[in-house]
Amino acid sequence: MWAEAYLGGRHATDLLDVTNDIAALESSGWWAVVVTFEGEVTCARFADVRTQQPQRHGAWVGPSTEGWTTSMNRQTYVDAVSEVRRRISLGDVYQANICRLLETPLPDPEAADIVALSWLLNRGNPAPYEGYVRLPDSAHPMLPAGGVQIATASPEQFIKREGSYVESSPIKGTGRTEADLLPKDEAENVMIVDLVRNDMSPFCKVGTVEVPSLLRVEEHPGLVHLVSTVSGTLVDGAGWPEILESAFPPGSVTGAPKSSALRIIDDLERAARGPYCGAIGWVDADTKCGELAVGIRTFWLDGASTRGEQHTTVKFGTGAGITWSSDPEREWEETELKAARLLSVASQSIKRRQL
Repeated sequence: MWAEAYLGGRHATDLLDVTNDIAALESSGWWAVVVTFEGEVTCARFADVRTQQPQRHGAWVGPSTEGWTTSMNRQTYVDAVSEVRRRISLGDVYQANICRLLETPLPDPEAADIVALSWLLNRGNPAPYEGYVRLPDSAHPMLPAGGVQIATASPEQFIKREGSYVESSPIKGTGRTEADLLPKDEAENVMIVDLVRNDMSPFCKVGTVEVPSLLRVEEHPGLVHLVSTVSGTLVDGAGWPEILESAFPPGSVTGAPKSSALRIIDDLERAARGPYCGAIGWVDADTKCGELAVGIRTFWLDGASTRGEQHTTVKFGTGAGITWSSDPEREWEETELKAARLLSVASQSIKRRQL
């Protein structure tokens, strides 16, 4: 198994280097970037980067849609939502994003190619920031045991950079149709927009942070989202280290105030999020451009190909933003809605392509 990535419409092969130092993104070359919600960084520089979709070559035998276990069952999740509402009533927080991790064994560990899963996602749930990162641990000594094996169908931009211009487009508010969106969804989105403006201010020039788009409705397979955009101009000398130090983790998957929301997440969630709700994307250090998506609608293999032994577990995360007006049962249903289509796509199977 070789190292490769497909991000931003670019297929990257011929791995040169791997580092956990974000400052490397200000050096040279094209990098695939993965940052877990807990802040673990993997930056992989590739020599051969082409604007093309790669050919599918691996196999995937998907799990049953009924075989997933969850880090929080319905009652536990509903209780967590109620606890967030209690803390809102005490003034501890205005909004907190509460997530749960789903996990299942794969029926055939030899047919667990993350590239094949990405191909299925591309066809069954196309998304603006779809792609994959496949870094087997044998490819470089800096990679963790099991490597990095991620397929994403993220709809959400975390940070886009073009030279000194930066923007973020947080998603807050989800429904099956536009008619399902409530005033609560709009309030939730506006709170996160204000948080993102605050996050961007330390690395943007005074007076340049603005909101060119507020509360637009975006349609995605099976659901709609409310999306806003915040933009700004980098201060002289600022780059990816300063951006991530101030803006990570993404505000849309934490809450407001972010520090309080993170404490509540740590208190109530039952499992580390890992790549879910982190950042996944690419950076071209030569042109000072890049785009990192929020790691939602994302699958990953935990410990795949560990030192020659294939792991068989695939993970996925789902969650919802909780405000005072949240209905606990409705929030559970939102997590189910966000997961249903993706789990159905991942349950499919595809044979290995003969090259």
